[in-house]
Amino acid sequence: MPLVWIRRLAAVSLALVLFAPALKAMGRDQSDESALSNAEVEKIREARLVPADCIELFVKFLDLRIEEVNNLYAKPRRPGREEDTRDLIQQFTSIADELGDNLDDYGPRHADLRKILPKLLEGTERWSSALKSVPENSVYSVDRKLALESIRDLRESTAQMVTDQEAWFKAHPPEKKKRQQEPGPVDILR
Repeated sequence: MPLVWIRRLAAVSLALVLFAPALKAMGRDQSDESALSNAEVEKIREARLVPADCIELFVKFLDLRIEEVNNLYAKPRRPGREEDTRDLIQQFTSIADELGDNLDDYGPRHADLRKILPKLLEGTERWSSALKSVPENSVYSVDRKLALESIRDLRESTAQMVTDQEAWFKAHPPEKKKRQQEPGPVDILR
């Protein structure tokens, strides 16, 4: 009888060891997983129906992360600056990858993004320059390389999307909004 209990205990212990990481991951809330704050996530949700507005928000959030990195190096050095830089670069990469995923979703649906895509291309140049200007440091060098790769991928997919959008809307011009006829005078029967 004791041998059966030992086997059961061993099986339960093994199961706990194997499934503990999965259970821990399931218990995390969104703020642990997302590089975006709860307020930023809410803004994205509100803008989700208008793809150009959603992309504009992502650009704004990426600009904010780059501005925070620049601010770290504009002031005198303080302890923990490199770790803060690494965290901001990781957030930047996560947001850029999320933006790339959104672009992948918007492309086949032919959402009209012709006005926002050039701004996004300008942003990729600006972000790349800003990240390259940060001094080398082993604490965040790998993260910076990943961020630069993410920017490169975003630039390539955006450039391709610009070409695709131009071709699509040349072949399928959007209908011009018809002016609604203003109602005329109302006849009142007596």
